[in-house]
Amino acid sequence: MNAVFVDRDGTLNVNTGYVADPTDVAIVPHAARGLRMLADAGYAIVVVSNQSGIARGYFTQAQADAVDARVRELLAADGARIDAIYRCPHWPSDERPAGAPECDCRKPKPGMLRAAAADLDIDLARSWMVGDRLLDMQAGRAAGCRCVLVPGTPPHEPSEDMSGAPPDYRARDLADAARFIIDTDRASVSPAARLSSQAPRAGSR
Repeated sequence: MNAVFVDRDGTLNVNTGYVADPTDVAIVPHAARGLRMLADAGYAIVVVSNQSGIARGYFTQAQADAVDARVRELLAADGARIDAIYRCPHWPSDERPAGAPECDCRKPKPGMLRAAAADLDIDLARSWMVGDRLLDMQAGRAAGCRCVLVPGTPPHEPSEDMSGAPPDYRARDLADAARFIIDTDRASVSPAARLSSQAPRAGSR
């Protein structure tokens, strides 16, 4: 299965900082359209989201579940779907208090992507990571995916250095990212394979 892994805060919903209340959720313009395009093209849509607010005590797992449900609800109202959500509730490595375990799931580590690949039979080499931060690109690269950067909402400082994990494409928004992903994968299919997939099967008319 081919998948597109998508960051949540800033990429799907407006990032207001440690989003804890479902009533604060607002979907980023063109995000639902981009997800619809990807789903129509046959990609699984998997959200991978750092949520250290849980470890920090800013909100609970239940509150995070409610925010995820609201994101899904608003996207569904615009015809878009999410197939799975993976969340890292842990501290960043450089802020982890003494005694708190270090995880392997927080982006820029690829743990969430690898877990989803194992659970959902995803081919990471044929999949993509879309996000608005360097750590999204780093996680995607570490998992073996191709990567597309979208502007954060609100936008991040343009000074964030992407040289350590340059994206394959810098998109205007998620719909533009979807177009690039779909066109790139279609172009990579050999003419012979395209003809084979379009050839009528025995007994068909």
